[in-house]
Amino acid sequence: MTLHSTILAAENTIETGNPILNIAIFVIFIVATMTIVVRATRQTSQKGSDFYTGGASFSGWQNGLAIAGDYLSAAAFLGVTGAIALYGYDGFLYSVGFLIALLVALVLVAEPLRNTGKFTMADVLSFRLKQRPVRTAAAMSTLMISLFYLIAQMAGAGGLVALLLGISGKAAQAGVVAIVGVLMIIYVLVGGMKGTTYVQMIKAVLLVGGSIIIALLTFWFIKGGFNAVVETAIANHPKGEAIVNPGLKYGKNELTKLDFISLGAALVFGTAGLPHVLMRFYTVPTAREARRSVTWTIGIVALFFLLTVVMGYGAAALVGPEQIQAAPGGVNSAVLLLSSRVGGTIFMACISAIAFATILAVVAGLAITASASVAHDLYNSVLRNGQATEEEQVRVSRITVVVIGVLAIVLGIGAMGQNIAFLVALAFGIAASANLPTILYSLYWKKFNTTGALFSIYGGLLTSIVLIIFSPAVSGAETAMIPSMDFAWFPLTNPSVVAIPAGFLLGIIGTLVGKPDNYDELAAEMEVRSLTGVGVEKAVQH
Repeated sequence: MTLHSTILAAENTIETGNPILNIAIFVIFIVATMTIVVRATRQTSQKGSDFYTGGASFSGWQNGLAIAGDYLSAAAFLGVTGAIALYGYDGFLYSVGFLIALLVALVLVAEPLRNTGKFTMADVLSFRLKQRPVRTAAAMSTLMISLFYLIAQMAGAGGLVALLLGISGKAAQAGVVAIVGVLMIIYVLVGGMKGTTYVQMIKAVLLVGGSIIIALLTFWFIKGGFNAVVETAIANHPKGEAIVNPGLKYGKNELTKLDFISLGAALVFGTAGLPHVLMRFYTVPTAREARRSVTWTIGIVALFFLLTVVMGYGAAALVGPEQIQAAPGGVNSAVLLLSSRVGGTIFMACISAIAFATILAVVAGLAITASASVAHDLYNSVLRNGQATEEEQVRVSRITVVVIGVLAIVLGIGAMGQNIAFLVALAFGIAASANLPTILYSLYWKKFNTTGALFSIYGGLLTSIVLIIFSPAVSGAETAMIPSMDFAWFPLTNPSVVAIPAGFLLGIIGTLVGKPDNYDELAAEMEVRSLTGVGVEKAVQH
């Protein structure tokens, strides 16, 4: 046993600080970000282009920061770091998956989507197909994905504040989730996309900056660089060297290996179908700025996920799996406990406030995406046949935000205690099954038709949700959302290994059995626009 592990064995408590101090720092962060949002509203009109996309007024580097801020959610900061601390190499696979997923999304679909659409993903999916059925399907898919993602963020917020305030009761944690939901509603109603984007930019800088400081303090605390951190983690982990080898979580048997493949598929392909990430590309004025956004985003996200490896093994080394799992926030508290160990209680409170701001910013972006889909796709294009004014659409969006906020609060309370990286992986799986096949077919397959789109979206969506409901993630396991019941017949916790191929296959079947749409001119126009961006401002209704 090394000197470091001997010291760690003697230390069995970690201070979480004074709850009053923690709350004070939280309030400072909330007031500061709310001030930014309010100032942004002075430049925001009641036009849909301002509320949904910030008037497409952001530069490439600004949007790159904002996309990184949107992508680096509580799952990335809290959940991934905790997974690495507990499962080592297998937890690191989350970092790899999230990073590769971003590369796939940005390279494969981001720019063509931006060139073809205007406000939402459904603009692209319905461009050369029948508007009403495809927009309805796309809106339903967007709402479900946004809700699953919101559940994860809400669960993370409950665990985060529970740790800081020493709250262990379910009722008190539920109150925290409710407060997050209310703040999210206020952020969106007041600031729209412009205010939320500014908050995302600031949050991205704070999150990466805070992670750099934690990593440097970890290296200072454990002299000898990253190798020393890993060695100390091995000495302090009950599984020893197993944390640097694959298989600790996903190598127990053939079933867990298949579960890992399913998780990997969800992570790698899911981002390319996430509506709230893709919608960010409508906030820049040109295709050139969209490409610059990609460069900035990849650089920032790659740096962050390298830091999660240091922080994850650092938490295993300096805190230990037992203390992490025993903390009020469970696995999601690893990086916060590490920040307390290396920087003290005030530093931990600041990092926690950054994590809290991360959650608020991400849920605000999700709420805008979901509300835009309801107002722009369902209300305007389906119910009003494209005749609704932008002011009416914004009003419907604001009502939708309130409804979504209430739903997210209720479902988030039910998901408390789950690893939020795992919960986000479920949202990724639904996005990869329902949205990605339709997006790719719409952009790259000339024969693709409305029937194929409906088969793909509804088929992928229903397959994913049904398999999730009847999986060990919901019942039949100690870590399930409903551990007291057992109605699980699907053996995997992530449905993607079945649902993603089903989504692609159903798109092909639907196209072959359905009638051609005969929108050849629109198909040609879409191809030109997706490649060049020419005519991006033109609204298409048919």
